[in-house]
Amino acid sequence: MESVTLDALDRRLVHALQLDGRLPFSRIAAAVGVPERTVARRYHRLRSRLALRVVGLVDGRRTGMLDWIVRVRCAPETVETLAVLLARRDDTSWIAPLVGGTELTCMIRTPPPGDDGRRPFFEQLARTAGVREVRAACVLRPVAGVGGWAGRMDALGEAEQRLLLPDRPAPADPTTPSDPADQTDPSAPTAPAHPTDPANPADPTEALPVLSPADSALLHALAQDARADLGQLAAASGCSESTVRRRIGQLRDSGVLAFEVEIDPALFGYPIEALLWLDVPPAGLRAVAEALAGHRQVAFAALTTGPSSVFVMVECRSVSGLHAYVTDELAALRGITRIESAMTQRRTKRAGPLPATLAEKRAGAPSGRAAAQ
Repeated sequence: MESVTLDALDRRLVHALQLDGRLPFSRIAAAVGVPERTVARRYHRLRSRLALRVVGLVDGRRTGMLDWIVRVRCAPETVETLAVLLARRDDTSWIAPLVGGTELTCMIRTPPPGDDGRRPFFEQLARTAGVREVRAACVLRPVAGVGGWAGRMDALGEAEQRLLLPDRPAPADPTTPSDPADQTDPSAPTAPAHPTDPANPADPTEALPVLSPADSALLHALAQDARADLGQLAAASGCSESTVRRRIGQLRDSGVLAFEVEIDPALFGYPIEALLWLDVPPAGLRAVAEALAGHRQVAFAALTTGPSSVFVMVECRSVSGLHAYVTDELAALRGITRIESAMTQRRTKRAGPLPATLAEKRAGAPSGRAAAQ
């Protein structure tokens, strides 16, 4: 990847896209006061250099799936091969070898446990050559970082944000077809529904939406490129452009679909990424979750199963900044009885599928024994 630096306009563009990944360049340009062609050129420059990508993400809890935070301890010579093999899978994300060279972490999405006649993914992974230990913690509830890391969400003022995102109307029922005559202007995007209380949100599994094969194809295309035009998405899903536009709105309003800007925090001056596992007794979970949701350093946090009940991903400007966060902000929270920490070496994969250009580069990586195929 070419060397990239971000200026003030780049940061405002990233902030705008995190608010709504499908905002038209014309609306962003009007809000920030520059020509539309300038905004488009900045976006395509960053995307072509693999510095920025907008992807569509599906909330697994709203589709009956489970997300797991997985830690794999393996032989040093296995780490890179395993990271590449896992990155090629559609059901993995946030893959990171850890500093030290004998462990990697990732997130994996699976159906609920059950006897479907297949060997479970984790059993297959544990049998992979070079793997010494697999630990998996199920994500019970995200509590921070949903909707974007705060460190890249401070470039636009409130007035600019209001120009970009008028209030969204009442959410539509994603299972009910809409009349095309009721559609709003696609050039006037609206704000995503506000997240609920991170410590006690509504249960998203109460009424799972029904996803058709066309929905699945549409969501797959958005995962590759959330800014693909309606024509491309229509071709991928086999639907008309008006149906695609309507369905994207319905899936977003129902909470099934959200957009994420993939960009290296180091470009914002945060080159240190650490993963934290917090031991918190049940009585302290609500207070800790609410506090984490307000910490600028926290890119993601969730309540999980396993020995540690809270998983946290933090971005820091330096090792001393990480030290200050742990000893000052986390130490001030009542209820945390133990903290385990590790620093990531790099990200082999972020939220979305590997871009085609990266996948091609890694196609020649040593394959070894296939991991959990």
